[in-house]
Amino acid sequence: MVEHPAAVHGVPVVDTFAEAFGMRAARVIITAASPRWARQAATTMTGFATSVIACKCEAAIERELLPRLTPDGRPGISVLVFATDSDGLQKRLVERIGQTVLTCPTTACFDGLPDATERMSVGKPLRVFGDGFQASKVVAGRRYWRIPVMEGEFLIQEDFGRVKGIGGGNFLILGETAEAALAAAEAAVEAMAGIAGVILPFPGGIVRSGSKVGAKRYKTMVASTNDAFAPTVRPITSTELEDGVNSVLEIVLDGLDFESIAGAMRVGIMAACRPGVRRITAGNYGGKLGPHHFHLRKILGGDRSPGPVPAAAPSGGTP
Repeated sequence: MVEHPAAVHGVPVVDTFAEAFGMRAARVIITAASPRWARQAATTMTGFATSVIACKCEAAIERELLPRLTPDGRPGISVLVFATDSDGLQKRLVERIGQTVLTCPTTACFDGLPDATERMSVGKPLRVFGDGFQASKVVAGRRYWRIPVMEGEFLIQEDFGRVKGIGGGNFLILGETAEAALAAAEAAVEAMAGIAGVILPFPGGIVRSGSKVGAKRYKTMVASTNDAFAPTVRPITSTELEDGVNSVLEIVLDGLDFESIAGAMRVGIMAACRPGVRRITAGNYGGKLGPHHFHLRKILGGDRSPGPVPAAAPSGGTP
């Protein structure tokens, strides 16, 4: 029988679940002459990609790749990109690769999901930058484009794979002080770094401005501050914070599948349970908005299987 711990290292874990949403995902492999330039291209490509609300996609570096793991035998970086629909994902890839990878010295760009049956045209629309001087070659059934640039050539695969993904896995760290909450969040991010199939799209992997759906006062807002977890307005709102909690930070995860997110959440929560943390909880909307439910205690007990999926639950971006 799986034990579902109510506390880790003395830190209570609330018996609740994180509510996540269906997304469309792609993996982009960026290689370069050196790790420095591969990371520079990946960092630039994933800028302004924290939330689909305003950024239209969520993206971050997944992990570094040794030359033996890349298509061209050079240092590489794997990037995951998530969007709410297939057309939006393709558009974001063309825009971001064209503006941030094509422009970066020594880079090349490859599909990181070669087994995906759904394909998107990415290199093909970018080839026209070559103004007719571009050339293509088919290798092992895949077409690649060589686009001339002033430095030499930019190599990019013609099509990229697309799969169903999940956005919005999360947990909240309730700290006694801002310093304690940040130290716990940093420990969680460090513990989850490099886990395959998962990214943390917010700055440094940490969210200070967790949101709720809509707004109480400004009806046109899609999302607004999660006042129930904002300590400075505790006396004047319906709060979820007990006395002694003075800072809350959130970790948001996007992933290629349920098991990857659940495994990363387990590692992150374990690392976040440290002195100065009052409890760990998660953000959800009663199970009405997202079909993927990550029950914290089940995950900590080693159960990474998906929870029940509401039959009529809509899919969408993280709020």
